[in-house]
Amino acid sequence: MTHARQHVIQVVAHRGASEDAPEHTLAAYTKAIEDGADALECDVRLTADGHLVCVHDRRINRTSNGRGAVSALELADLAALDFGSWKTGEAYRGRDEDPDWEHRPEDREATSVLTLERLLELVADAGRRVELAIETKHPTRWAGQVEERLLVLLKRFGLDAPAAAEESQTRVMSFSARSLHRVRAASPTLPTVYLMQFVSPRLRDGRLPLGVGIAGPSLRIVRNHPDYVERLKRAGHQVHVWTVNEPEDVDLCVGLGVDAIITNRPRAVLDQLGR
Repeated sequence: MTHARQHVIQVVAHRGASEDAPEHTLAAYTKAIEDGADALECDVRLTADGHLVCVHDRRINRTSNGRGAVSALELADLAALDFGSWKTGEAYRGRDEDPDWEHRPEDREATSVLTLERLLELVADAGRRVELAIETKHPTRWAGQVEERLLVLLKRFGLDAPAAAEESQTRVMSFSARSLHRVRAASPTLPTVYLMQFVSPRLRDGRLPLGVGIAGPSLRIVRNHPDYVERLKRAGHQVHVWTVNEPEDVDLCVGLGVDAIITNRPRAVLDQLGR
């Protein structure tokens, strides 16, 4: 289905093409780029020895064959683990077709722990503009060191201080307003996204924390309170909705005029948008 629209809705691959390949792996992000995603979304956590890695959960138990908290493990510990095989077997039972991605134990880089540095290299080598939406996970024992290390790494790639927010290839997202404040204080032109699982009473009129220009409401908020999107727009904010996988929810987002759809299925969403 092709939708008439006044603006192009950005399609963001949530943890990569994470329906088909294991989330936060090189395989998932490579597939998302191949699928044509406009941007990639990742979560970052700091290891015990100061490396930013792309892992959603506080602990690695769900997505690897290891155990423990990311913050208590060193990069070498994580690099020895398998972050891919959990996605095989049961993950695809009942699906109409096999995934395009196939787990190959011999290709260790594709499913080993992914550092943010390696993901930035992938984006730099994509051959086209691919944006990156980086979520800082809080609370964490490392507190503000997460943002500090993140900005140092972005500076190495020339991504920390865009001339203007609308030109930036990178944005920082968080449920923590304090995290976004740290980013804004250090790099005022870097766009920030305030993620929301629910709308606090003081923000119901469409306001966001000071200096934040993009709202990141959950799909549940958008389903239950579609008028909230209009309030955000009226306040001058962009709206990036997560996590949108079903065709009827894509239609809802299109109808509401959101600016970005964050999805586990970037290719399917792009097809639905006629792209």
